[in-house]
Amino acid sequence: MNRVVLGGCFLTIALFGCNSGKPPATDNVIPVNLMTVNERGVLYYDRLPATMAALSSVDLRAQVQGYVTGIYFTEGQHVTKGQKLYEIDERLYQAQVDQAQANLKVAQGNQVQAQQDADRYDYLNKYNAVAKQTLDHAVIALQNAKNETAAAEQQVKTAETNLTYSVIRAPFDGTIGFSQVKLGNTVSVGTTVLNTVSSDDPMGVDFFIPESQLSHYLELKNHAQKDIDSLFTVILPDHSIYPHVGHISIIDRAVDPQTGTIHIRVDFPNPKFELRAGMSGVVRVHNQELTPKMVVPAKAVVEQMGEYFLYVAKDTVYHAAGQDTTKAKSDTARLRAIQVKVILGQTIGPNVIVESGIKEGDKIIVDGVQSVHDGSPVTTANKANPAAAGGRGR
Repeated sequence: MNRVVLGGCFLTIALFGCNSGKPPATDNVIPVNLMTVNERGVLYYDRLPATMAALSSVDLRAQVQGYVTGIYFTEGQHVTKGQKLYEIDERLYQAQVDQAQANLKVAQGNQVQAQQDADRYDYLNKYNAVAKQTLDHAVIALQNAKNETAAAEQQVKTAETNLTYSVIRAPFDGTIGFSQVKLGNTVSVGTTVLNTVSSDDPMGVDFFIPESQLSHYLELKNHAQKDIDSLFTVILPDHSIYPHVGHISIIDRAVDPQTGTIHIRVDFPNPKFELRAGMSGVVRVHNQELTPKMVVPAKAVVEQMGEYFLYVAKDTVYHAAGQDTTKAKSDTARLRAIQVKVILGQTIGPNVIVESGIKEGDKIIVDGVQSVHDGSPVTTANKANPAAAGGRGR
């Protein structure tokens, strides 16, 4: 009798242990929330890193040698074309002008004398009162005097030009930087950089696009850009949106074979000089895509090894070996999470465009993705909050 009772106890414990080690399949069903994918029109901006660039920039260099005797600007301020910026000691060059002008007067006097001699001998020659050779020499002397006068005139122009070069003026309207020389410094011809002036209105904004988008940008430059409101805007480093819109001015001549990108420049008005050369920002390109897109919540996307996936809930039926088919269908028919690889497009707030991988009408898991894997049974009868379910990270 005791053996029968003891055996029954062991059997009960064994059965209980087996059952506790393998809970019913229904306990493994993961509660999720689903969303049906639908195509719809979207409005968004492509965002591209950009750098501000002056349309014109020049290093100021001296064309004459000497000491800096004057600086006539405030560093970092706007200057206008022709404004006096630097002065180099002009005394030597003024003396050269005075000397050249004196030489010119001597040459002009010699030319007058030669002209009188030529005229006199020409008159006497008409009456055979002078040798022909004397007349010829007088004519040659006159021509030489004229050439000396012309050479003296050019020397005056050269001296006056050098005197002009002793004053450095702004070549165009723009912003001037920090001076590289101070009062009393000696500057050399063509080598010493005095300063840099760059244009500031308008200002160029440079960025790069993939070569696949080149035809679209050519179309914008040639035809469409004036017809689209706010086609190009720029986000400043402080994350504010610049109040003016831009237009494509330059598309580079060639694609960079190393990166597969091409250089684009958009010009922006800069009346208050808010944009500065070298400043970084983000160009926003107003998307004009009219084709409906599939948009899903970004939280539904799972990233694995640089690839992106969604979980699509699909009806599946599993048949256990040796079971009645009708019973198996009624017991095991359920939704299961099927992992699909997707190609993502532009992010729009909390959502993201899906370019490929799913189709309209698919039901994707938007809550509970942290707890599922490929093939997991899921249910929309949320007995537990999907967001509270643990699991692997995204």
